Amino acid sequence: MNIYDISKKTGVSIATVSRVINGSSNVSEKTRAKVLAAIEESGYTPNVFARGLGLNTMKTIGIMCADSSDPYLAQAVYYIEQGLRKNNYDSLLSCTGYDHDTKENCLRLLISKRVDAVILVGSNYVETEEKNEYIRTAAQTVPIMIVNGEITAPNIYCTLCDDYSAIYEVTDNFIKSGKKDILYLYNSLSYSGTKKLEGFRAAMKANGLPVKENRLRFIESHNMSVHETEKAFGEIVKNGNMPEGIVASDDVLAISALKYAKSAGISVPDELFVAGFNNFVISECCDPELTSVDNKLESLCQHCVSTLMSVFAEDKSVPKKTIFSAEIIERETTKFIK
Repeated sequence: MNIYDISKKTGVSIATVSRVINGSSNVSEKTRAKVLAAIEESGYTPNVFARGLGLNTMKTIGIMCADSSDPYLAQAVYYIEQGLRKNNYDSLLSCTGYDHDTKENCLRLLISKRVDAVILVGSNYVETEEKNEYIRTAAQTVPIMIVNGEITAPNIYCTLCDDYSAIYEVTDNFIKSGKKDILYLYNSLSYSGTKKLEGFRAAMKANGLPVKENRLRFIESHNMSVHETEKAFGEIVKNGNMPEGIVASDDVLAISALKYAKSAGISVPDELFVAGFNNFVISECCDPELTSVDNKLESLCQHCVSTLMSVFAEDKSVPKKTIFSAEIIERETTKFIK
């Protein structure tokens, strides 16, 4: 027995059956009683699709993230799901990986599930104009929300951290504290990753320092291995290229370098400053505790959900882009001169 059978049995439309299921007042008491009696008699259990037919909403939001094992993305998905649940929305999660075609297919699949909107978590979804066309096309059907990325198009709303300024500031603090030979570790050239790299370069330039290519180290791995990064930093040091400081685009990268420094007897922060990014709980679990950039992830996700609710309410004042400022949380791996 399904909604179509109930419709046929009672002689009313599918939409009317759905309105009864959803408790809509736009149904006569006589019709409501007839439909409810048929439902009780048949033992029919309404599903989410049936409930959505009458109200033109599934009360379900699609969420896309590249990799749920990534600490940043996993934390973001958690905050978003909590926010949606508080607003009585369910979610469908799709872990897309980083392949462009797979991401495009996953977005199409979510829309085919009749979700009310889609939230893209992470800046890896922001690519070239041509590659972003599938996102702009999807936005013609449902609102698209982007966490920590930016695409300018109708019905797309972006919430992001000012990653450029955050890395600029932490690098500038290194330099002002006497650490001018700085190694920059990064693992992504996504929208966010590119902004961070630009911030590092700009801070060095603003202080009259060259950006040497051997001081930019890309760790090519989405599933970051602490041991791989530790080994990479070890090779740099063994080649006689010991830096005075390390600025990393992610806490895992920073802690990997910190791990090697400790095993090699390099004193942190006396000989080496180390700073990470994201301010995960692991930054407080290591020894010494890691200086890190708090990118306000929880606030980003909460704002993304509240913006979406305002879009649903047809609030004309909803901002298309909201930028949050980050905060440097100084701990034991640096001694900044104030």
